[in-house]
Amino acid sequence: MLSSLLRQIHLYLALFMAPWVLMYAFSTLVMNHRDHFRQWYGGPPPAPVFERETPFEAALPEGANPREAGAQILAALDMEGAFNATQRRTDKAIVINRLDPITPRRITYVPGSGKLSIEKTPWDMRAYLERMHRRRGYQHDAPAEDAWAFSVDFFIAAVLLWAVSGLWMWWELRKTRRWGWVVLALGFALFGLFTVTI
Repeated sequence: MLSSLLRQIHLYLALFMAPWVLMYAFSTLVMNHRDHFRQWYGGPPPAPVFERETPFEAALPEGANPREAGAQILAALDMEGAFNATQRRTDKAIVINRLDPITPRRITYVPGSGKLSIEKTPWDMRAYLERMHRRRGYQHDAPAEDAWAFSVDFFIAAVLLWAVSGLWMWWELRKTRRWGWVVLALGFALFGLFTVTI
């Protein structure tokens, strides 16, 4: 009964999590072979390019930090979501990076200028895969970001369950136990070697 249940969970969970497995596999491939992909694409991922300027007259709160100012500016642009914000020392400009996985944007506001400069990052599959790979955590005040972070936690739990259920299924098949021990030992030995030598 337990074995049958574990097999079904192992199978259907793998089918459900297939998009996450593919995303992490391809994104790791891109990150591990960055120079090859740079040659293939003919250069690095594209930098942000100017998209537009738009008026911005709203007064920021006195003493607002870059995060608070960034939230107000993004709300005015109807671009709420995950972001980080900094303030340049030279001209006190607020620089906001809107962390959209498909089309990231950089918004710059110089206090007193009355306008916002918006730059858009052109589409590039390499950059998209890396952004999705690195996307994690519950630090952003956006329900969609929390949902994605939860899906990453779910993926971690799924991988652990695959490992445990795989070991269980291996142990149930007596004729595979001997070679299973060999393969398991080789895996731990290689991992241990990498751990102490790299």
